Formats: sequence, structure tokens, C-alpha cells
Amino acid sequence: MTSQAHRHKDIPKAYDPRAVEERLYRFWEERGYFVPRVDPQRQPFTIIMPPPNVSGDLHLGSAMFITLEDVLTRWHRMRGEPTLWLPGQDHAAIATQNVVERELASEGLDRHELGREKFLERVWAWVHQYRGKIRAQLRRLGASCDWTRERFTLDPGPQKAVRTTFVRLYNDGLIYRGERIINWCPRCQTALSDLEVEHRESQDHLWYVRYPLIEEELGTGNREQGPTPVPSSEFPVPQYITIATTRPETIVADTGVAVHPKDGRYQSLLGRKALLPILNREIVIVADEAIDPEFGTGALKVTPGHDPVDFDIGQRHGLPVINSIALDATMTEEAGPYQGMDRDECRRAIVRDLEEGGFLVKTEPYVHSIGHCQRCNTVIEPLISPQWFMKMAPLAAPAIEAVTSGRLRFVPERFTRIYLNWMENIRDWCISRQLWFGHAVPVWYCDDCGGQMASVEDPSRCLHCGSTRLRQDSDVLDTWFSSALWPHSTLGWPEETEDLAYFYPTSVMETGYDIIFFWVARMVMMGLYNMKETPFHTVYLHGLVRDEHGEKISKSKVGRTQAVSAAIEDVVGTYGTDALRYTLATGSSPGNDMKISEQKLAAGRNFANKLWNAARFVLTNLDGAGLERPSLDRRQAMPLEDRWIMSRLQRVTASVSQLLERFELGEAGRQVHDFLWGEYCDWYVEMAKVRLRAGDSSPLPVLVHVLDSSLRLLHPYMPYVTEEIWQALAGHLPDRDAEALIVARFPQPDPAWHDDEAEAQAEAVIEVVRAIRNIRSERRVEPARFVEVHVQARRLWPALEASRPLIAALARAEPLHIVGEETRLPSENVATAVLADGRVALPLAGLFDLEAERSRLSRQIDELEGEVGRLEARLADERFRTRAPAAVVRQEEERLASARSRLDGLRARLGELG
Repeated sequence: MTSQAHRHKDIPKAYDPRAVEERLYRFWEERGYFVPRVDPQRQPFTIIMPPPNVSGDLHLGSAMFITLEDVLTRWHRMRGEPTLWLPGQDHAAIATQNVVERELASEGLDRHELGREKFLERVWAWVHQYRGKIRAQLRRLGASCDWTRERFTLDPGPQKAVRTTFVRLYNDGLIYRGERIINWCPRCQTALSDLEVEHRESQDHLWYVRYPLIEEELGTGNREQGPTPVPSSEFPVPQYITIATTRPETIVADTGVAVHPKDGRYQSLLGRKALLPILNREIVIVADEAIDPEFGTGALKVTPGHDPVDFDIGQRHGLPVINSIALDATMTEEAGPYQGMDRDECRRAIVRDLEEGGFLVKTEPYVHSIGHCQRCNTVIEPLISPQWFMKMAPLAAPAIEAVTSGRLRFVPERFTRIYLNWMENIRDWCISRQLWFGHAVPVWYCDDCGGQMASVEDPSRCLHCGSTRLRQDSDVLDTWFSSALWPHSTLGWPEETEDLAYFYPTSVMETGYDIIFFWVARMVMMGLYNMKETPFHTVYLHGLVRDEHGEKISKSKVGRTQAVSAAIEDVVGTYGTDALRYTLATGSSPGNDMKISEQKLAAGRNFANKLWNAARFVLTNLDGAGLERPSLDRRQAMPLEDRWIMSRLQRVTASVSQLLERFELGEAGRQVHDFLWGEYCDWYVEMAKVRLRAGDSSPLPVLVHVLDSSLRLLHPYMPYVTEEIWQALAGHLPDRDAEALIVARFPQPDPAWHDDEAEAQAEAVIEVVRAIRNIRSERRVEPARFVEVHVQARRLWPALEASRPLIAALARAEPLHIVGEETRLPSENVATAVLADGRVALPLAGLFDLEAERSRLSRQIDELEGEVGRLEARLADERFRTRAPAAVVRQEEERLASARSRLDGLRARLGELG
């Protein structure tokens, strides 16, 4: 692709993204611009892409991180740094298995009917299909990632990294198998980590249940509690102890009742036994500081098999564990008469039986948080289950030190405390899942000696007895286990590759704040464990994408409550990729959610069109023009507007570079926009037109230089429109430095061009023109009509006088009187505006037919007076005020205030006309 193929005569009048985007992406990729050139003498910039899940298409939330990472990638590439953005996808075991199971269900099948082998064939077919879709969507978004290094979490390399890490942790005693209470999803039929459980407030009930006390001699005590205290007159010994519970269906698995050790109401009952209602099983009353005396009655039923807090209490007091709920959320034989019921049916039955037996004291409405599966929304069931766990505290300690020492920082900084709080209170991680798809746990069991071994390679014999009768553990690992290794497994670890040596540690991890614990913290821990270095030096956290109402963007809501589609193809097809990228990048700030709307997307599209039109104007004036870069040596001879725009360009360049260094990507993009639209397009191009129409071609070098520099500043945000324009412009550049904008030099500020005086003078010219235009607009003067204008200036009078042709042409001011402060302006029958350095006055007689304008204003005043009178009368009516809804009354009051304000304005304008 050369500039000859993009001469201005071939450029359409309007910018059409569909005619540009696919062609340009193919050009970039075929030329190898996405592949970094390894240079041992230069420090690389590296981002490892957060791997999108192959469970479905990308959406606008994904477009956010793709845009921000591509902004960083393109910026660093244009700075000449060896830049690697490594793409990949995540197998997302639970999510992917779920969507395939739903697909099977629509066909009247389930995975058990298919069998493991056939089911996995279906899963892999899905994976291949959606990996292709994700690649296409990333390309559509302009993601300039290195496709030659693409990775998948189930590729052979990452597979070996997972096994190697597991075996090392296992041998170091950091991975163990044990029976502990876990989060179980009855629908997904697998364990979940705490982070995969979403807690939602639910309107529920609190049931108060009497547990009869078993008669026994006071003072006998027991081994755990010591002597039973003698009851006091203040707290006499009751006949029963009343507990409050939100889960009556688990009463059948109670093995104790717990109270706070300092709760005086229950001191006489410590060590005594109560009788479990319905099942009549004896349970002991214990004291534990985990109990909140303010909750319910202050007495808590202890169900170690179905509650994590109860499990810990049970462990401390040696209480037995009973599992009364099966993996499918039905009641086990331990539930006695309720065996076989599902948990909801059991709840209703037990409440009924408690009430009939006289055990139910009362029921109260109660709002509390209930855990749901993040993937399928099923209510989680805490269960005792044998699972694989990872000890996290030893791994968390160096990850905490990496942050407190400053080797790893968060943007925005407020997430540092959030990270540290979680790490300092971290719990062991349940890493096994009861799925068919994913990384198999690399542990084998010997059927002869019962031995257990972890191995990177599949073993052929038992290490303990030599038997060949081995079977592999049937579980798979939590998806986040492989994702935690992503920054180094993608670069070749555990092999000592050239990529690993050069690109690790990486530079930035850019991702959403909602997975700081799922992924970021775990990457830090595993990077330090395997590589002895943090996997990156900066964590940039973006917020969520929401619609204009604050709702999280979701495909399920499209066509119902969300005007903006969540589908990338819909948005890009309507507005273009550049508009979407610009809207996402500049509408957000680190760590904060953003609202997206059709109005914002349309504004992004309008910006692309504005830039296109300005560039097209410049290009149409370049035929045969010999150009050279503006020179500092000739700066003083340059017209005011040239010195102004060159000075502003340098200031914006410096500011944008500083903002990008601080990861303030949104503000950097907004400043480029404001400069291009508000200064270059709206003012400098219009000023240059005045000189060009007069046959003066001297603005062309400045027009081209500023456009070239601006395209470079904007390219990371809007790569397509900027590259297309630059290819047409590049043949006119006197010192073209690259074949394509994507690898052209990013502008460096040159403070020598700073010109405070030129900026102040040009701003004065702009202020005068803007004031005249505002008066013309307010007075509805025909756009083509020239009007008489008086301008009075103080300090900047010489600059305004020197810019007389510009002011006259841009404001259509003729005759134009520019005077010093000693000269008085006309004061009667004029419209005026006060300036920072003077005043502007336009004689009204020259603006319009005075008599016709007086008549028009009088008619409008009469109409408004009538409206004000009607509203005043209505609001003065007490019957209206007392009977109408408050909202209607407020609306009428607002209408009256608005009408009065308009009436005052019209009367003032009529008064000006005399």
C-alpha cells in the first residue's frame, strides 16, 4: 500500500468505515507490523491479553479492554519500542461446559447419555467454532496483537506449565486433598471457589424454633466446657433453648447449638444437651466467639456439614458432621423421613412438622445474602466434600511484599488497599472441579497398594510398588489455575525460551477491576512462585460498561431495556470501529464504570467524519505544492495563526505524552479530540482558507505538519481513519519516516515552539469572531449577510488590527472598525458583547428590519403573557393544588418559571430596539 493508491482525488467525500477497515487490517497484518522485532539492546513493552472465554462471542465489555490495550500497544510501538501484545483464549471449563450442555438439552440430550468421549467431541467443536469467532471480532476491533504467538489455555505448552506447577506445589506441600466444606453447585455438579459465588440479597424468613433441653443434674458439666454454672435468679434455667435459622431444612443435620461465651442468658446451659426436634437426636450446647449475640435469639444451630461458619465451630468443639443434602440438592437418608425430597420441598415439610409439633415459635420476614453460582444462577449448597486445595497464605506473603515495596503498582491506586486486604485474609483455594472439560488433575492412584503420586508426564508404573494398575484422578482443575500462569506459560515456561527471557516480566496487566481476586492476585502469586519475579510492574484496572441507565450491558436485554446493543458487530456496523473505540477509551477513567449511549457513539462517528472532511480539504490543496516542515528559524516571520497552532500543537503533544505515561488514557484522547476539532478544524483550517482563497499557499506546510502530527497522536485511539488519511498524506511529507502510520514515530514535543504571545493574540481573535457569531445567531441574521461591527480592544488592539482580514472573513463583518480603548463605541441601538480585552458592538439597524423585528417580538410577548396568565391562575386555584398529584403541580410550576424567564428575555430584547 502506497500513498499513490490514496491520492486525494480517489478519497470519497464521506468516510465509510466498511470500505476501509478490513483492507487496512489485512495490510497491517501482512506487513508484519504486529510482530515485535527482538532487540536485546532495548527494553520491550509487553502486554499479555486477558484471554476471552470461548464460551461465547465478545461483547462491549470485551471491547473495552481490547481498546485500552490496543491504545497502549500502538502508542509504545510508535515510540519505537519492541512491542508484544500476545493474544489468546481461555477454555473457561465451567462456562463452556454449561453452554454445550444447554445446547444438548435443546436437542433432548444430556452429557451422561452421550458419554465422556462424545461429549468432549462436542465441546471441542464448540471451542474451535468460537475461537474463530473471537479472532474475527478482535480483528474487527483493530486489535494489533501478534497472531504468530497466539495461545490457548489447553495448548500443549500451557498444559505442561499447569502440570509442572501442580507437581511443584504438591511436592512443596502447598497442594493437598482433604474433606472440607465447599461451595457446591447442584446444577453444574461441581465445586466452586468462593470467588465463583455471587451473593445476592433475598427476601426470606427467619424461623424461631424451640429445642427441648434434656433434664440432667446441675453441676455435672462435661469434658469440653468444665462444670456447668449454677443458674442465677436473673437468668433461670428454661425448659428449652430457642434458635433462629434461615435454613430449617438443615435442622436434620444439626449436631450442636452454640452461644457466645459472654452471653449471660445461656451461661447455665453450657455443656448441657438439647433434643433435636422431629428426629429426637441429642446435641450439645457449646460456647463459641463466632456467635453474634444480637442475631435472632443469640443461639445458633450448628450444622457443620452445611455451613462454613458452623464447620469451623464444629472443628473447634469436636462436633460430628452429618451430610443431609446430596449432590443433586435432594435429601439423603440422614434426613430421616424427608429422604428423597428436594431441599425446597423439605423446607416446607419441616416447617409444617415443627409447627404441628409445637416447636415453631414464630416466623419473621428477613432479608439476607444467598450465594448463587456465577455461571448458572443456581443457589449454592455448602457441602462436605473431598477436594484438592491450595495453601494460599505462604504464596500470598511474597505477593503482598511485592506491592508494599513498590515493585508492583495499581492504577488507580485505591485498589492497592483492596488487594492487600484480600491477600492478608486469604483462605485456601479449592482448585478441583467435577467437570469433564479442562486440565485433568495430574494425580494417579495405585489400585494395588493404594499409593498416590503427582506427575508431569503420565506414569506407567506406581512409584511405590511398581504396579501398572493406575488410574488418574477424575477431577479437573479450576480454570483460574491455568489462567494464573498466563503471563509466563504463554511465553514458553517451563521451557527456557527466548521469548520468556526477553519479554518476561511483562509490562502492564490491563483488565477489569471485577477480577482482581479471581485473576490478578493469583497471577502475582504464581509468577513469584514459578519465576521469582512479579509478572508485570503495573496493573491497570478499567470499569464496567453500562448503558445510559446504569445497567450492565447484557445481550439478554437487547431490544428490551437497552438501546445500545451489546453485540460488537451491531455497534461497529452502525457507527464504525473508530467511533466505538474512541467512545470507550475517552468515556472511561481507571477503575470507574462508564455509561455508553447512542448519542456518545454518534459523537464518535461525527468526530471521524469531521477529521475526514478537514483532511480532504487539505489534500485538495496540495497538488504540485512543494512542502517542507515549518522551521523555527522562520517562526517570527510566520503569521499569527501559524505561530498559534504550532505552539498549541506542542503543548497538546506534551500533555498527551504525560497523560499516557500516567495511564490517563481517557483524558489524553479527549485532549487530542479537543485540539483537532476545537482548534485545528474549527479555527486554523478556517483561517487558512482565507489565505488560500487569496492565492497565498503559505499555510500549506503548517496545515500538513499539524495534520500529520495530530493523526499520529490520535492513531492509537482511532487507527483506521487516521491510517487511511495518513496514507493519502504521506506522499506530501517532506521527511516521511515510515511506510505506515502504525509504525510512524509518535510526536515528541518541542518546547522551542511555545509562543505565549501568539496564543494570547490568537485567542483574542477567536473570542472576537465567536462574539460576533453569537450575536448574529441570537439575532437570527442570515449567514451570508455581512454586518457592520465595532471592536474596541486595549492591550491586544495591534494583534486584532493585524488580523483584520481573518476577522472580517470569519465573522462576515463589513465594515469592520477596530479601535483602541480611547475610542468610544456606539451605545444606542446596538447589540454588545464584553470581551476579556475589550468589547464588541453591532448596530442593530444593520442586522435586520427594525420594524419587522419589533412586530415579531411583540407578537411573541403577547403569546407568552397569555400563557403566564393561564398558568398563574391555575396555580392560584386551591382546588387544583390540593387535588392534583404533587408531580403535576411541580410540573406546572416549572412551566410557569420557564415561561416567565422567556418573557423577561423577549421584553429585554424589545427594549434594546428602542
